[in-house]
Amino acid sequence: MPNSLPRVGDVSPYFTLTSDADEAITLSQYRGVANVVLYFYPKSDTPGCTLEACNFRDNYTALIEAGSVILGVSPDPVKKQAKFVEKHALPFPILADPDHSVAECYGLWKEKSFMGRKYMGVERTTFIIDKEGVVREVFEKVKVAGHSEEVLAALKSL
Repeated sequence: MPNSLPRVGDVSPYFTLTSDADEAITLSQYRGVANVVLYFYPKSDTPGCTLEACNFRDNYTALIEAGSVILGVSPDPVKKQAKFVEKHALPFPILADPDHSVAECYGLWKEKSFMGRKYMGVERTTFIIDKEGVVREVFEKVKVAGHSEEVLAALKSL
């Protein structure tokens, strides 16, 4: 039975994943330090996922000034994440979840359908997690256009 999606008020599941820079990133390292914008996306360097990452990049300064860090997560391996970060000059870590264990922990590894073909993949979702590790906002089935601005507005209202 897959885990369920964390809801507002829940303590966020903690994890450690490897970043594009081949460094271990642990969600708990931000406890007491910064709010975390944790966004899950299906696949690096695809049109929607690239647009989403670049929008976070373009609003990076405002998001940091709002007291947050940004972490992107997809099932791609570390080397693909590194190429994605370099190609698009992303100033925040992109984490590799190749066995999709963290996506499963967050209830985001789901059956999807494209052109009549069913497959398992990540459902695009963003969480805002406060400095105490509590989920403060959940954006499900994200529409990429304008999403980073929506996240920024939510951060400013915390």
